[in-house]
Amino acid sequence: MDTAEFRALAVEDLTEEQAAAELAALAAEIAGHDLAYHQQDAPAISDADYDALRRRNGAIEARFPGLKREDSPSERVGAPAAGGFRKVRHAVAMLSLGNVFDDAEVAEFMARIRRFLSLAADAPLAILAEPKIDGLSASLRYEGGELVLAATRGDGTEGEDVTANVRTIADVPEHLPADAPDVLEVRGEVYMTRHDFRALNERRLAAGEPVFANPRNSAAGSLRQLDPRITADRPLRFFGYSWGETSATFADTQWEARQKLGRWGFPLNEPTALCDDVASLLAHYHRIMAERADLAYEIDGVVYKVDRLDWQQRLGFVSRAPRWAVAHKFPAEQAETRLNRILIQVGRTGALTPVADLEPVTVGGVVVSRATLHNEDEIRRKDIRERDIVRIQRAGDVIPQVIAVVADRRPPDSAEYRFPDHCPECGSLAIREEGEVVRRCTGGLICPAQAVERLRHFVSRDAFDIEGLGDKHIRAFHAEGLIREPADIFRLEDRDGTTAPRLAEREGWGERSAANLFRAIADRRRIALDRFIYALGIRQVGQATAKLLARHYGSLAGWRAAMVAAADRQGEAFADLVGIDQIGPSVADDLTGFFAEPHNLTVMDALQAVLTVDDLVEDGSGDRPLAGKTIVFTGTLEGMSRPEAKARAEALGAKVAGSVSKKTDYVVVGADAGSKATKARELGLTVLSEADWLSMLANA
Repeated sequence: MDTAEFRALAVEDLTEEQAAAELAALAAEIAGHDLAYHQQDAPAISDADYDALRRRNGAIEARFPGLKREDSPSERVGAPAAGGFRKVRHAVAMLSLGNVFDDAEVAEFMARIRRFLSLAADAPLAILAEPKIDGLSASLRYEGGELVLAATRGDGTEGEDVTANVRTIADVPEHLPADAPDVLEVRGEVYMTRHDFRALNERRLAAGEPVFANPRNSAAGSLRQLDPRITADRPLRFFGYSWGETSATFADTQWEARQKLGRWGFPLNEPTALCDDVASLLAHYHRIMAERADLAYEIDGVVYKVDRLDWQQRLGFVSRAPRWAVAHKFPAEQAETRLNRILIQVGRTGALTPVADLEPVTVGGVVVSRATLHNEDEIRRKDIRERDIVRIQRAGDVIPQVIAVVADRRPPDSAEYRFPDHCPECGSLAIREEGEVVRRCTGGLICPAQAVERLRHFVSRDAFDIEGLGDKHIRAFHAEGLIREPADIFRLEDRDGTTAPRLAEREGWGERSAANLFRAIADRRRIALDRFIYALGIRQVGQATAKLLARHYGSLAGWRAAMVAAADRQGEAFADLVGIDQIGPSVADDLTGFFAEPHNLTVMDALQAVLTVDDLVEDGSGDRPLAGKTIVFTGTLEGMSRPEAKARAEALGAKVAGSVSKKTDYVVVGADAGSKATKARELGLTVLSEADWLSMLANA
């Protein structure tokens, strides 16, 4: 019986011998499709057919776990990235947008802006609304009116140099008029129209070549071709709608800037409107949604941007997204399918997360076979049971979720689901602490799932971002004992071949791929402090908190010493920690708990021996008037909102704290100030009235 005949059988009817043969065939077939899609930009099958192959592979592995192969597709994400692109660092970070999904969230977006800017309910607030293109973000740098560099967004901080490829796109001007700034980074979207996409596929079909899956992926793959001649043969287009670094201000509003970009030769995405209230925003949103199918290009929502650029500057950014813009995604699409079983995944902090294993169903053009169930309370609240027919939802890039059970289709012998009280990976007790919504494995370092997940987090994009060290390799190296803790990653090349076969001699590897991995690891031996803190995987310490800590303490040595000292909850170090704006006792407890564990200190010692962690040096911080100063705001400010006051202080280089201590430089006192103002005077600190604060801003 060949593999085609195997696939005619249900998984539960396969013999062990048949299953082993099919897993081998699936591993080779899926690997070939991965290479075609990720490196050659030439997918040979549809997304649905590809997902079906992976789903079949996963189902067989679930029934025959002992047959799981080292090269299993379930352990591989994509294919190794094609080499040849120079990495470039963006002068101004290319950040992402926050999302909203309903009318109430749009209204809250507008209300939040008014609160931040202290605008009255009837004060004018113009918002630009434009279609959200489903393409690939790119930044084009012009110097002296000449295109000198084009880069993909990458991780927002560092992208790939695709200048030669972008020069082949007819929509991209090679030269700008004399009235353009001397330095200007124009940002926008590389895309492919529906018509061009269909025509391209027709040509490929006639030539006997495999067709592409969709316009967005085709555009992304075409832009990343190593040979610009291939890119030139693809019908790529470009919309310009924003900018990064610029040597001179060239507009006062987003609308005016948009018109200038159009005059300078950049095509603009339409239909776009200038709206002045929630009602007009929603009207334009519904207009675009109604016209969506007739537009020449694919969109997945509408972007709202505050029109006044001085207000954009005041609003600034929070974490990785601007406060002054948001993407209003199109409604979630839903479908019904069977929930075959509830799987429990164990994360790096020991959290047990329930996941629905579904009969595959297409939702919004994507085949979905897994969906989040959030936690055991959600399962109980919705009374979700295995073998139920459930309604699932997928909105934009949001992880599919089970939103309801179709109760009248429940099997008669259905039983209530009981959430496990032991870890499925290591068997340790899983407990749920008072006030927590998640149950956690108590196995800690003996739990292989936690160890692997922490290593995966350590090398992830927003942490060390080590290219080529994916999930499959982390799991394999951990199982063999080559990588048990983060520092082992940086010893991998030195140990290569000493305790196990050389990496280059292993199945799936070669001299080139091994050398590429070692080079990628070596490139990450120097890292920024905030990335290092985030990479450690401390509970409740995400990117935003890691940046707060790096900014407050400045150096790894300073942060580490302060965290150890903060173990004394009555001491000055703990007070200083919880005094950092947005860090409270709960986060402080997780930080001090991490440093109270001797193993974690050993891990950090090992990392410091093989790495250089750069002190935080903010761009231009030394030139800013409040650099290094700590400010506390108390009472009600009348001239600006509290959030804006904090943002303005931080923009001038200051650290904003939530409590007063001897380290506080200024305490800004508004109306109805309470104990903080009293304590500031008792400590002899500099107390500023709101008028003093506004004067300081004016003179900064």
